[in-house]
Amino acid sequence: MSKVFRPSTRESSILSKIESSKEHARRLALQGIKDCLEPLSNAIAMKLVEEKLVETNSKNSLEEQISLCLEKLSRAEDFDIDFATAPIRNIVPNPHVVSLYVTAFVLENLINHKDVVDIYGSDEEIYLCINLQVKKYLP
Repeated sequence: MSKVFRPSTRESSILSKIESSKEHARRLALQGIKDCLEPLSNAIAMKLVEEKLVETNSKNSLEEQISLCLEKLSRAEDFDIDFATAPIRNIVPNPHVVSLYVTAFVLENLINHKDVVDIYGSDEEIYLCINLQVKKYLP
């Protein structure tokens, strides 16, 4: 038998606190992008090339594209972020919003860039590679 949810109980208070803490963490991550834009984009680009997940003619061009992506993310509205990440939202159980957005950018847009030869690996491998770098710079 399913549990009946009553909005006026302690349960709803706990759920509300969990949801607001997730939203707070998301806002902090998005605000923190501006502080570490250049080193983060450099780290992500370098790791993608090192792990042979992205084959490119110009690492600097790749870094520039990721930097533009992060800059756009720092100014984006919630709807735009959710729309961009919708196709891969369920890639991992609790995705980091920045990692998810950059992964979506790599899979959807970067593959069509003139300096990118090809993108290898699964969506999850690309996400994990990006997420490792994001965790070093953002909470």
